[in-house]
Amino acid sequence: MKYYVSAAVAASGDGTKEKPFKAIQEAAQIAKPGDEVIVAPGVYREAVDPRNAGTQEARIVYRSEEKGAAVITGAEPVTQWEQVEGSVWKTVVPNSLFGDYNPFTTLVSGDWFIASFIAHTGELYLNDKAMYEVTSLEQVKRPVRALSSWDPDFTVYTWYAKQDTAEDVTVIYANFQEFDPRKENVEINVRRNCFYPQQEGIGYITLSGFTVTKAATQWAPPTAYQEGMIGPHWSKGWIIEDCDVSLSKCSGISLGKYLQPENDNKWLKWKFKDGTQTERDCICQAQREGWTKERIGSHIIRRCNIHDCGQTGIVGHLGGVFSVIEDNHIHHINNRQNLAGAEIGGIKMHAAIDVIIRRNHFHHCTRGLWLDWQAQGTRVTRNLFHDNTVPFEHLLTEEAKSAEAIGEDIFIEVSHGPTLVDHNLLLSRRSFKMPTQGVAVVHNLIAGSIAAVGTGVNNGAKTLQSPRYTPYHVQHRTEVAGFMTILHGDMRFYNNVFVQQEVPAFLKRVEEAVTVKVWDDFNTTAGTKPYDGYQTYEEWEKEFDGYCGMGSAPSDRYYIPLPVWTGGNRYYNGAQPCDKEKDFIVDTEHTIHLELKEESDGWKLCTNLGEVLPVGEEKLITTQTLGMAFEPEQRYENPDGTEIIFDEDYFGIKREGVTAGPFVKVTDGMCV
Repeated sequence: MKYYVSAAVAASGDGTKEKPFKAIQEAAQIAKPGDEVIVAPGVYREAVDPRNAGTQEARIVYRSEEKGAAVITGAEPVTQWEQVEGSVWKTVVPNSLFGDYNPFTTLVSGDWFIASFIAHTGELYLNDKAMYEVTSLEQVKRPVRALSSWDPDFTVYTWYAKQDTAEDVTVIYANFQEFDPRKENVEINVRRNCFYPQQEGIGYITLSGFTVTKAATQWAPPTAYQEGMIGPHWSKGWIIEDCDVSLSKCSGISLGKYLQPENDNKWLKWKFKDGTQTERDCICQAQREGWTKERIGSHIIRRCNIHDCGQTGIVGHLGGVFSVIEDNHIHHINNRQNLAGAEIGGIKMHAAIDVIIRRNHFHHCTRGLWLDWQAQGTRVTRNLFHDNTVPFEHLLTEEAKSAEAIGEDIFIEVSHGPTLVDHNLLLSRRSFKMPTQGVAVVHNLIAGSIAAVGTGVNNGAKTLQSPRYTPYHVQHRTEVAGFMTILHGDMRFYNNVFVQQEVPAFLKRVEEAVTVKVWDDFNTTAGTKPYDGYQTYEEWEKEFDGYCGMGSAPSDRYYIPLPVWTGGNRYYNGAQPCDKEKDFIVDTEHTIHLELKEESDGWKLCTNLGEVLPVGEEKLITTQTLGMAFEPEQRYENPDGTEIIFDEDYFGIKREGVTAGPFVKVTDGMCV
């Protein structure tokens, strides 16, 4: 059955094409498996709560009649403004507007959130741009340009909210600078979600072609109930496609964890167990409570434009397993820097088991893709990454000179793999952050450094050992097979092209100035050089010669770094191989230029690399070449267990000979 919705009607009808519903929720109350809800262009100021699940054979589809024209928003307009002085204005909002959730009294909080930041989930928008919260009326009257933002000029557009309990109202003061708010589009967010079932298990839903924006979402760490403007809320089989997702206070789309009342943000609330331990606890609890391949995950997010969210574009822990994230444009995430903590990125996923992330475009995020814990069977392929390392010196204030402030294209943290990164363009000044093991890096163009090799895997205790033991799983399943700390190594680098870019002086100064490197070594040199000193497989294997089990002499053999495999890599502009690199070329004769340009017909890679790159001289890489990740004893293979043969390039063009890097052929000005 088809139901129709139109915001333009004067009164709600019966859901037929002739007499459509006025609100999407009316259809969401009654839609059953196989039904389609068709939504006409218009603005829908509601939090849609789908009440019924579809089935694998008969999905429930919510479709914007015209792509992008049906807007689901968590915001309400504010038109009544009183001038206080100069460019400062005041409005009074009755708290009845918010129902049982007032974003202007709800602080952003949770595990791994930097609590020194005072922020509410509420937000004030001027012409579809979020203004900056401050903590006093005086700061509204005399705003200071903040250098923490990627857009410091807009930081003088400030707001401050307080409660008048006697009148039961929220009073908002704002500095609109040159704008008169009575003549502009000014909104506040009032709803926590936009399209999100409040009950678990509402699976097999399709959301297609909507604009979704401006929700008052809460911080979404892995130890908490993770919400977004859009999300399946602990179910299976959603498709989110062709949507424009923007301006969530925290996260745009959540594939995240359900609520565990006794273990929700437990590190913040109880404090006696640190976050790593409570995260292990919540994983095991989820296992007991039905986290299985049959019940959870297998979602698809495709062809979405995800941008200008405060914490993440896509977030997830446990709930995103076996999913596909493809052909999305993910950009300008956390650029305002009004939220800070260890859960920020274009995508931030824990337990991305058998997740495929392909053909996405990540740029201008404070971190592109962050795979944290249990990136087992994860494949990152044919993506374009650039401008995910801080571009401006002003962002590296004294307070911000930390590993979290620098950013990179891909961060893989304390995972045992196998994680496969192939045929990507990694063009930021830092390509990888790698405090992890069990990663294969194959056929990429890597124009940035690899940072945090051999570090970043402890909890940071002052004097005691504090290794982070993380789980690995039954192959292609969610069941936990074991726990182990990170030994480092167990890495594979095949047929990559490394190009050293010019490093901005301010990044080089940070690398040279930082002496305590617990979390990050701030390396800015491209190439596998950080793996100097790691053994080859043959050397590592000899550590076990003569070992006869219990009763043998004490040895460190089980706790030394694991080996590193290399082959077919090419190095330019001073990029450096590791000391035991095999079958490589360092080209000192040619200077390679790389420039990515945005033009009317797309993003183009301008380079002379094709003039000097040896063509067809490398070995074909397959699952058999890569072997298995050590701890889970799992091969680098497809989610169904079949072999991968790397015989197609970034564009899907069949390789006849094998050339290093992501392309069969490199041409100057090629669209990527």
